[in-house]
Amino acid sequence: MRELTFGYSPCPNDTFAFHALTFGLINTPVRITPVLLDIEELNRRAHHSEFDLTKLSVGAFAGIGDRYTLLRSGAALGHGVGPLVVTRTPMSLAEAVSGLVAIPGRETTAYRLLRLAAQSLNQVVEMRYDRILQAVSSGEVHAGLIIHESRFTYAEHGLSKAIDLGDWWERETNLPVPLAGICARADLDADTVAEVERAIRASVQYAFDNPEASRDYVRANAQEMSDEVCAQHIALYVNAHSLDIGDDGMRAIRRLG
Repeated sequence: MRELTFGYSPCPNDTFAFHALTFGLINTPVRITPVLLDIEELNRRAHHSEFDLTKLSVGAFAGIGDRYTLLRSGAALGHGVGPLVVTRTPMSLAEAVSGLVAIPGRETTAYRLLRLAAQSLNQVVEMRYDRILQAVSSGEVHAGLIIHESRFTYAEHGLSKAIDLGDWWERETNLPVPLAGICARADLDADTVAEVERAIRASVQYAFDNPEASRDYVRANAQEMSDEVCAQHIALYVNAHSLDIGDDGMRAIRRLG
């Protein structure tokens, strides 16, 4: 049985979708060694082709070049899934980006979308995505670009939404928001890549068919997230596009790139 390293995030959507593959619950000749890291860390490590399989931000694809090949299964994209810009008080996007903006990484799709939507973007500072809400609340930064579960919890911090960049993208393009995809290292042989793609699709389908099977794995990696937020996170980010990106999804990826 061939062993492959697979870098994905500890977020509920990934641990839910890839649980069956990780724990050998589907029939496949591939054994996975998971490495759970923040999405921007995965983007950085892809420059050194560190993992056989890895989740990558669509915003990072251009910088990765031919090191990895996109698979059609396991992606995170869809409608209503985009990043948000939040501030302490209500204001426009132009006002929000007039000061220091915290971003979850320069290679994230979120930052790519922000640069497209805010031509006047001024200063940014990178920080781990789960620190951004507190940084905005405390006044450390003027605004924050938030991803993952933060879109469900920013109001609890007393923050306001300046823009939903997913809504902006969908209005501009009439396409789903292409957040991230699963990629195979370019030196893997075609048969292995085909088997991996099939296995990832089977893992996502297993998750849909057995939604409680991954509960302990999801909770073990969800940090301080409540069960409700975990459920919202999974419902939003794991969808039909996770089984297959689809033609609209591929058009969205090409458009963003």
